[in-house]
Formats: sequence, structure tokens, C-alpha cells
Amino acid sequence: MRILVTGGAGFIASHIVDAFVSSGHTVGIVDDLSSGRRENINPKALFFEIDIRQRDKLEEVFKVFKPEIVDHHAAQINVRRSVEDPVYDANINIIGSLNLLELAKNYNVKRFIFASTGGAIYGDVGGLADESTPTAPISPYGASKRAVEIYLGYYHSVFGLEYVALRYANVYGPRQDPFGEAGVVAIFSERILSNKPCIVYGDGEQTRDYVYVMDVVEANIKALSAPVGIYNIGTGKETSVNELIDVLKSVSGRDFPVVYDAPRPGEVRRIALNCEKANKLLDWTPKTSLIDGIRETFNYFAHMKN
Repeated sequence: MRILVTGGAGFIASHIVDAFVSSGHTVGIVDDLSSGRRENINPKALFFEIDIRQRDKLEEVFKVFKPEIVDHHAAQINVRRSVEDPVYDANINIIGSLNLLELAKNYNVKRFIFASTGGAIYGDVGGLADESTPTAPISPYGASKRAVEIYLGYYHSVFGLEYVALRYANVYGPRQDPFGEAGVVAIFSERILSNKPCIVYGDGEQTRDYVYVMDVVEANIKALSAPVGIYNIGTGKETSVNELIDVLKSVSGRDFPVVYDAPRPGEVRRIALNCEKANKLLDWTPKTSLIDGIRETFNYFAHMKN
């Protein structure tokens, strides 16, 4: 199949591109390299250096590449940035996505896979959330992701565009940006290797559901032929930041310092994702344990450091 992957030079989507290429698909990448890295681009994929807000340039890609499937990962992913500048967030995450949806409709794309969010979309549920849990985003980032899910429902019901929205838990793994605001495993790994203290915002008891990037790649492969709908993609396990630090100390063999700072606004306190629907309808379950995934991730950053 001809698959167009947006954000394909970024952390998650570059791994997805690699898997699609390995499976024999013809892959195109749209990325403006604002956060994606040129070295992540698979040489067997066709690369278009374009911002998804640039509708005219995007249309040229659809004319030339003629995608059958769009796998949309290009996004503004920083929750804190969305709180500081909701308009900027919406321009990329909502308007950029609408550009793609309009072009998908106009150029007869069969299926649209969307990287949504599990943590930010449900808000503070205080534990386990499934797809029937009411959405209650407490950040503009979460609101923008939910808005696109609603638009996906509209394009499906009115124009017949098939879609799969994958609500990711906290994805971590090799190629994650250790210098961004999102991605605590990558950030902590880099700081440990640089002999700097790990900074925790709040008391460290806030929980997340950490899912390894290669398990997320597998969910995207399954999404190529899955029933239309929204699916949680996580492990179903809550892990606190303090527990994460303990795992990193075990994996790294270092007793590094930890500094506790004030909590950040717009961030969820407790969340994990019930993924029974993905298990049943996608035939997907996460295979990587937290300690194995963090070991792989830490070793990747240690190798990059050397």
C-alpha cells in the first residue's frame, strides 16, 4: 500500500515508517523537521519537507504521492506549550489535521490513522480509563486531540473515510527527544548520563502508563486493517515518577540525585489505559515490560552519548 506518514522524522513515526518499509509498503514522509530529525528518515521512503499548515504544498504531495492511507503523527506535543499558547497548538493540531482530512477526502484516501492521546484526553480520572470513560481534557493539547477525533467521526459518517484513532499512553523509547519538555524517560536518561540531577515537578507520586515505542509501532501495523474506531494503546499499569526513578537507578547502576520542584499546570495526576478493546479488535497487546523497555532506552542514549 501507499502510506503517507506525517511526522515521519519524529520519535514515534520514524519507527512506524521503518516497519511499514520493512513490510513492503511504499511510504511517503511529511515532516517540517521542527522537532523531527533528518537522521531518523528512512532512506527508502520519499521525503517531503513540509509544514502541515501549508495546505497548498500538502496538496502537491497528495497529487504526486497518491496515498491510500494517511498515518498522522505530526503535531505540537508539548502540553505546557499548549497551556501557554493555545492558538499555536490549535493551528498545528486542529487546522493542520483538517488540511490533511480535507485532502484525504478530495484525493480518495481509504483510511486515516490518527495519533491521539490517552493521558491528556481523559483528564484526571484517578486511575484506569477505557474508551467509554468521558473525555475531560485539562489542557489545550488534550482538547485539540479530542477535536480531531470528532472531525474523524464526521469525515467517516459523511464521506466514508475509514479511520482509526490510537489514544497513546506515555510512549518512550529510542529516538525520543531528551531535550524537549515531553518524554520523561528520555529526559531523565540524558540527565543521568550528563551527571545532572533529575527534576521532578510535584511530589513524584503522579502516575502515568508507560508504553514502549515498538509496541506502539505494532498497534499502527494492526490499525491498517482494524475496524473503524478509537482504541487505547497502553499497558493498563500505573507507574509513579518515583517508581520510574527507581527503575532508572536499577538499569543505570547509578544513585543519581533527584530535585523536586513545583507541579506544572494542565498536567494529569493519575492515569492508566484499559486496552481490552485493542486486545479484542486489533489483536494487540504490549509485549515489552517497563524494565526491559527502559533498559533498551537508557542503553540507546548511552550509546548515542559515546
